[in-house]
Amino acid sequence: MYEPIRNKSVHSTMAGDTTNFPHRSRGEELDIQLAGHLAALLAVTDELRALEPDPGLDTAADRLAGQVARLRGGQAPVRLQVAAADPRPCPAALHRRAHTLAARALVVAASRADTAVAILTAERMDAHSAALEPRELASR
Repeated sequence: MYEPIRNKSVHSTMAGDTTNFPHRSRGEELDIQLAGHLAALLAVTDELRALEPDPGLDTAADRLAGQVARLRGGQAPVRLQVAAADPRPCPAALHRRAHTLAARALVVAASRADTAVAILTAERMDAHSAALEPRELASR
């Protein structure tokens, strides 16, 4: 009645062949994710440095760049010289964004037990919170 199947199913051969794509460990995936969060935090930090020059932000940017390079196997992050494009820049919004990015990086750093990054991101969260306090009091 029906003809017997003579060839292997396309689906079984595709599912059985797992050598065609790269495999990464959980640690490697966390390194990639953490490097991305830190690179985003570095970009916002560079924007803040352009708006509000501060030696503390310079030091933080250098430390962030060092950690990104370490996580990427020595490849330094791309750094842009940012000029304030918006005539009415909003440093408070940048500080809030930086605080959020630092919090995300802290979660990933904690999950991979990276103490150096956890300390750095906690310090950045504190710094951005402190930068927001006077601005929020003035707006009330």
